Parts: sequence; C-alpha cells; structure tokens
Amino acid sequence: MSNRFFFYRCCITRALGLGPGLCLGLAALVSSGAIADQLRSPYEIVDIAPQSDWRAMDQDNSLYIELASGTVVIELFPAMAPRHTDNIKALVGEGFYDGLSIYRVVEGFVAQGGDAHDPREPRAGRRSLPGEFIQRGELPGTFTAVDDEDDFAAQSGYINGFPIARDGGLFWMVHCPGAFALARGDDPASGGTEFYVVLGHAPRYLDRNVTVFGAVRHGMEHYQQLNRGVDASGQLEPQRRNPIKRIRLGSALPIEQRLAIDVMRTESASFSELVQSRSRRPESWFVYQPGYVDVCGVPVPTRVGEGR
Repeated sequence: MSNRFFFYRCCITRALGLGPGLCLGLAALVSSGAIADQLRSPYEIVDIAPQSDWRAMDQDNSLYIELASGTVVIELFPAMAPRHTDNIKALVGEGFYDGLSIYRVVEGFVAQGGDAHDPREPRAGRRSLPGEFIQRGELPGTFTAVDDEDDFAAQSGYINGFPIARDGGLFWMVHCPGAFALARGDDPASGGTEFYVVLGHAPRYLDRNVTVFGAVRHGMEHYQQLNRGVDASGQLEPQRRNPIKRIRLGSALPIEQRLAIDVMRTESASFSELVQSRSRRPESWFVYQPGYVDVCGVPVPTRVGEGR
C-alpha cells in the first residue's frame, strides 16, 4: 500500500466503530483532493505539534562536530550499528579527530573527513571493524511506513526519527540528506575512522554497502558551507581542506554547552499528518499536487530550546 492511500489506512486502523463504507468514502475524498484542502502545511503542523509529539535528542549518543563556521550535531542510532557506535564514541573520547579535516567534499553528494592525510594510531578505538550494513530482526521503536513503493527496498519509513528501509526481517538505514556513515575501501571490514555526511541528492545505491548509523540534527548549514573543489586525486587541495576543531560527545560537554534539541516522534500523530502534507502539498502555491512522497522527502523536524 503506497502513501497515496495513507489516510485511508489510518482511517481503517484508527476510526473505531466506523464501517468500511465510511472509510471508502473518506478515501475517495482524499483521492479527489477534498481532504487535501483541509490539510495543514508542513510548517503549521510543526508549529502546533504538542510537546508529547517530541522527544529529547539522546546526548549520550550525539556528536558535536566543531567546524570553522559553527557546530554540527549528529545523533547516532546505536541499535543499527552497536560496535561502530561504541568505536566512534571511543575515538571521539580520546580526541582522535581534533585538528583533522574534512578533505573530500563532492557537491550534491557527500563530505568526508578523518585522518587520511594525517594518519593517527587510535588508542581507545579501532581503525577498522566488520561492517554493520544491515540488522536482522526487529529494531527498538515503532516502524512508521512512508513508502511501500520504494525502488531500493520492500518498504521504507522511520524508526525513532531515523530513515529506515526494510525487507522481510532485514533493516538498514537510508542515505537521505544528512545521513552519517563510515567510508570504507574495497574490504567490507575496512571502515572505522573515516566518516561522511550526505549533502544532497540521496545516493540510495550506497544503501547496504556501508555502515550508516546517524543523522544530522542541527547545523547542516555548516556542512553546506564547506570548501569544495578537488585535485587530481578527487580530494581537496591541502590549503582548502576544512578543519575539524574538535568533536565531543554531547553528554561529555558541560550542560551549558549542550543544545536542547527536540526531535519529532515519527510514530506520532503530528508526523503522520506531516507525511500526508508532504505528499498532498496543500499550500495554495501548488498547482499540481503529486500525492506521493518518498522517505527522503519527509525531513524529520527538530527544534532547539535552552541548554540542558
């Protein structure tokens, strides 16, 4: 069932006591655009979402990356890659990345950083680990389906605010913009210290080929401001590499330096409405309303309050 009939599915599963005739009638209204006219815009939905539809970002699993223009905050999803989560937290804890650079920035693709040009020997962490490209069995949290017509999976959606695809009992994270992953060589077990963030068009063909286990929650604009331009090797010239001042774990920072980032619960009613709004596009500007959206077309809303 595609998200074109998301409202119909919600009607059947939520409307206690309503007969199938009424549900079919509502589905017909959706397809005709009548219900679409009553949808709120994505911005309105976010603005009025109740506090219960938000969760606090996990500071124990958040990386604060200090770049020249500001701080980028990544939230990790340990259930997707437990060994890599422990490893990068160990590397960050020992200051492995401090003073290194983001040395490869491909417009509309990814920005990659690490110690490729300044090799270091990890003390607490490891340089490479076997890949954790997929997980088998259920992941913690509620899977909220967005697309049942995904070109790369049987179904895609969100768990706990992270874009996820699944096929039977297999789960993996999706290369949506802002995805955080580890680069590797030809050996599937060669990833460990070099990380990248997806900048633009979702390179979904990379799914299940690398360990993806996080998402940008704040400061994506700083990644978009990174120096571009590569030399013959496909990397930035030394003078144009983007310095990493330092990376710290959120829970290791003094409370006053942490950002109180809230993430919309993707199992919430507000997010369900947001999916429909992104699909139907009820704003008056739109002449054509597609009635469809894929998993990367529904960015998970975040908001920042006072430090905690």
